[in-house]
Amino acid sequence: MEIPQLYSCAVVTGASSGLGEEFALQLAPRVKRLVLVARRGDLLEDLAQRIGQKFSCEVIVMVADLASGDQRAVLIADLKERGLMPDLLINNAGLGDYGEFHTADWEKLQAMLRVNIEALVHLTHALVPGMIGRERAAVINVSSLASILPIPDFAVYAATKACVTSFSEALRIELKEHGIEVLALCPGPVHTGFGEVARRGENDRGMPSRELFYVAKERVVAEAFEALEKRRARVFPGLRTTIAAQVFSLMPMGLMRWCMSRRPRRS
Repeated sequence: MEIPQLYSCAVVTGASSGLGEEFALQLAPRVKRLVLVARRGDLLEDLAQRIGQKFSCEVIVMVADLASGDQRAVLIADLKERGLMPDLLINNAGLGDYGEFHTADWEKLQAMLRVNIEALVHLTHALVPGMIGRERAAVINVSSLASILPIPDFAVYAATKACVTSFSEALRIELKEHGIEVLALCPGPVHTGFGEVARRGENDRGMPSRELFYVAKERVVAEAFEALEKRRARVFPGLRTTIAAQVFSLMPMGLMRWCMSRRPRRS
């Protein structure tokens, strides 16, 4: 059975791999035009070709480094000039950095702040006005389970995601009267390229994590769309992640600090 087209135009950032790629693949049968945004144009072109061979939607590739305000401005102007005003915006692009704050490289932290917070807010501010008055419109902001946790060795990343979740909740209230849905997607660990980018150096084995809590990217995206259909404000994909989020949300801060201080650190 053919899936009906539910959106006329969707913009997905960070679409070259990981969750962004999966969002694009699952969106393809339900959107008329799909705009893929990322830094790596070769990967975007490959994805666009794969989607074009299987689905009838029009795929537009736009290469931009979202850490750059100038490149974001060009992207936004290009979208408007070409009439590619989305009724679905998926702010998926994000960076991480794993390690102690005092040893972090400032340029990497700055890029993370710019992509995780500044770019997300900038694109939303530029594109949401065009959603007002549409029959159906939505924004999905990819946050993280980390948004409700003060995580040692991951302090700045967790803080950026706390901003994303809080922003999404407030924006949802503001846009409710306009019929625009806003969802904060808060996954736990997912097997994508994120961990490789978050590493520091070749000898860094990355973030200690429990394989038990990993959720496949296909399931993360599927649960995001399911939550959007149910008009939920926030979703933590995977049963174990959902339970963990509920436990952490009810935990007194003193106990939270104790738990985080005993969390496995660098492996």
